Amino acid sequence: VQLQASGGGLVQSGGSLRLSCAVSGGTFSRYSMAWFRQVPGKEREFVACIRWTGGTPYYSDSVKGRFTLSRDNAKNSVYLLMNNLKPEDTALYYCAADTPPVNILSEIRNTRGYDYWGQGTQVTVSS
Repeated sequence: VQLQASGGGLVQSGGSLRLSCAVSGGTFSRYSMAWFRQVPGKEREFVACIRWTGGTPYYSDSVKGRFTLSRDNAKNSVYLLMNNLKPEDTALYYCAADTPPVNILSEIRNTRGYDYWGQGTQVTVSS
């Protein structure tokens, strides 16, 4: 299983970006997918997760209401639309795949629960 993240860049505060994560290998429709982010010197932080069954995604409190996570099983991809970006959103963003047996709900925010990771895409928000 390989994950390829893209879509990062430099944007002004209040702007928007859409991150994409293309997955190859295995059965994408059975994977729960997530985005995490990390800044130097800090632990990787949960951003959002969408379960393999679809349904309402889960978000961290810091991005809820501004970010939208979606998946397209026909394209083996997930998308993170980030609106109203803030300087504190600046980080390296990673997509991650949780293959069966997938995490229980209480574990979706834990990096240890994910089996495959993309290479990261940098998001920089200027003030």
